[in-house]
Amino acid sequence: MKIKNIKDVETFLKVVDECKGDVTLTSVYGDKFNLKSKLTQYVAVSALIGNHGEDLELWCTDKEDEMKFLQMFKENPEMV
Repeated sequence: MKIKNIKDVETFLKVVDECKGDVTLTSVYGDKFNLKSKLTQYVAVSALIGNHGEDLELWCTDKEDEMKFLQMFKENPEMV
């Protein structure tokens, strides 16, 4: 799912931490950020709030994890 305008990074990362499977952000340039890594989260957050925040796509390996993000986006429609 495409994402943009993630201004509430704390809520976004809280959902990432609750996920069982892998959560990955990919850019249109082929960059992949494994959000289960705390170090990579810092790099990804800078992309989220930087110039490429609207060029990212979120991938979840677990369907239940995907549902957690869909619920978060439902509660925060400005993020999608």
